[in-house]
Amino acid sequence: MRVAIAGAGNVGRSIATELLGNGHEVLLIEREPKAMKVDSVPTAEWLLADACELDTLVTARLQSCDVVVAATGDDKVNLVVSLLAKTEFGVDRVVAKVNHPKNEWLFNESWGVDVSVSSPRLLAAVVEEAVSVGDLVRLLTFQKGNANLVELTLADDAPLVGKLVGSVPWPNDTALVAILREGRVIVPTPDAALEGGDELLLVATTEVESELDALLGGHPPKPPRS
Repeated sequence: MRVAIAGAGNVGRSIATELLGNGHEVLLIEREPKAMKVDSVPTAEWLLADACELDTLVTARLQSCDVVVAATGDDKVNLVVSLLAKTEFGVDRVVAKVNHPKNEWLFNESWGVDVSVSSPRLLAAVVEEAVSVGDLVRLLTFQKGNANLVELTLADDAPLVGKLVGSVPWPNDTALVAILREGRVIVPTPDAALEGGDELLLVATTEVESELDALLGGHPPKPPRS
């Protein structure tokens, strides 16, 4: 997989290092010469240029990228890069970093963003996930398709404890992705039994989150979240 990352700051370089370690091809695009720390990620391809310029993206061969990551510290830049990647080069997957929470509403498919990542939202979700048992926690939003990655840790007395995955009346537009149990990742099968303490990872649309929360946590349905 070929990935282009706009922004070679700490975030961009960290993403590049992880992807390279997993065998992917990575291009880092950076407009500030002082940020061109090539020695920090020597196996990546580097390009000193402005990712908001169309000529730069042509030089970068963005049309050959499977994924583009807009990871600069400027939300305006990240939006422009995302829009150009999607509309001018037809990149399949565009991921954008949200620096300021007040701008989060802009990072959607209208601007070419498939997945937006907001550090404040992620940190809040991690805190909730760490302390919540029996409550549905939204971890990540996939803008394309209006789906969310959500998590819930089953309480020992949850209604579904002891039931088989295949017997659970899952809401429409919901998929159980994984069960985390005692440090192991369990791929859900219809005959797998749910246990107290299981951490369930699911993909679901926003509209069914309240129903899912009620099903898994035994709570009365809540008003839908935006």
